[in-house]
Order: sequence, then C-alpha cells, then structure tokens
Amino acid sequence: MFDITSYEEANSVQHAIDLLAANPQAQLIAGGTDVIIRLREGKVSDANLISIHDLDELKGVSIKTDGTIVIKPVTTFTSLAEHPIIKQHLPFLGEAVSTVGGPQTRHVGTIGGNVCNGATSADSASTLFALNARLCITGPSGIRTSTIQDFYKGPGKVALTHGEILTAILISPKDYLGFSGHYIKYTLRNAMDIAMLGCSVTVKLGIDHSVADFRLAFGVAAPTPMRCLRTEAAVKGHHFSEDLVERVGELAVSEVNPRTSWRASKEYRLQLVGELSKRAFRKAMSKTGGKGV
Repeated sequence: MFDITSYEEANSVQHAIDLLAANPQAQLIAGGTDVIIRLREGKVSDANLISIHDLDELKGVSIKTDGTIVIKPVTTFTSLAEHPIIKQHLPFLGEAVSTVGGPQTRHVGTIGGNVCNGATSADSASTLFALNARLCITGPSGIRTSTIQDFYKGPGKVALTHGEILTAILISPKDYLGFSGHYIKYTLRNAMDIAMLGCSVTVKLGIDHSVADFRLAFGVAAPTPMRCLRTEAAVKGHHFSEDLVERVGELAVSEVNPRTSWRASKEYRLQLVGELSKRAFRKAMSKTGGKGV
C-alpha cells in the first residue's frame, strides 16, 4: 500500500494554487511517475497529493506570433516528441525526451515533472539549457519568469516556493531558428535506466559555414545541469574540423564537476564528458549539412 494521506484533483491552475495554500504539506503531481516510485520505496510517507494531470490548460505545444515556442508542463514525453511543432523546430528535444524510461513512463511522465524534480539526470534538462529555455511560474502573487539556469538550485532543489506552479516553458526564436542539435544519453544498460551522463549540443552555422553559435550542456556532470561557456566561446567563429572537435573535448573536461556514485566514478564521468561532447558535436554538425563534416 502507498502511504497517501490525502489526494485531490485540481480543476484549474488557480484551484491548484488554492489547494496548495490550504495545505502546507501538499505536493503536486502531474504524471506522478517519480512520486509513485518514491512512495513505493518508502522515501515519502504521509503523502498529501494534488493532481494537475487532467488540466488541459497545462497541456500542449504552440507558437506565439513572435515565434516563441510554448511548451505546457503537463505535456507527456510521448506527446511532446510526436508534436508537429517539436518535429519541425526542435527535433533534438523530442529525441532527448524519447530516451526517458520505457514507453509506459513516456506515455504518463511529463516534461514539467522532469524539470521540477530538480534532478541533474533529467533527460530534457540539458537540451533545455542549450536552448536557453525560460520558465513561466504562476503563484499566489501572480506570474514570474525565470531562466532555466536560475531555476536549478542544487540536487533535487528548484526555485519553486510552496503554492507556485510551472505553467509554461518558453523557447525564443533566436534560440532555435537555424539550429541543429543532438543529445546523447549514456547509461549502464540500454533499457529504462537513469543517465550516467547526458550531453546536449546545439549548433548554428554562419553564412560562411563557420560555427556562428555553439552550445554545450551536460546532465550529471555537476550537481545541476550545466553549460560549458568557455568551451562554447572557444568554438564560435571557427570552421568545423577534427582539431576543433578535439578542442571541445579537452575544454569541456576542464569545466565540469561530476561526482563519484555507484553508477560511475568521477574519473569515468570525466572521460565520458570528453568523448560524448565530441560525438554530440560531430552529430549536431552532420545534421546541419555543413561543409567539412
């Protein structure tokens, strides 16, 4: 039996905020895939759950008139990967969330839950970092916006106060138009495992086929997902070459701070950082169709 003290279903975002305000012990669930696992393992007791799973206002993907892509947080991984807007503009984000768990988990789990869990291993997070995603958060005081970088505060910690709800993920056109990308999830086994390391690269070519923009983000390379800004700066403006690829691998290792866990040692993860950053760079470049790839 799961140790659940109370369970309520919100009928609107405001209703969910009101329910949270009325119960300081309550926590939100969307797909509930992570919460149910913690309940089953006995890591959560006396759970007071408020479900936002059925709120249509928190589901779907759209584009604003200014080109901003809006991803609602209760969109399941499967729905996100199969959405025409994602396939057209952000296929590499769809590929990233398609690595989450098994089909059953992807049919129920949501991108908002993936982000709000605060896990550095979240498969959507490193690509959202590379896309400079912004998060709309609604609470008792109204709506505020946060960069995804500022949202992650530490292992399992995010910048949500009690009563606040993630209500949208925003991707600006300057962060996706003309970009290609690639995500690599490295695991102990090829079946429903958490990432030992996740690596996401997005790249945009200039008119002379040099690398006009380059973004490198990791999961599980630090306590939170992270960008390698010095590596990115060293790549921009240069033409693609194997020497540049090797440079990416060398610099990336100098910027990360992975830890040793039962899944892998710090030294092994550092080796993965060097290798996966090179592989992801090559693959992202191949998707651009750029010269020299």
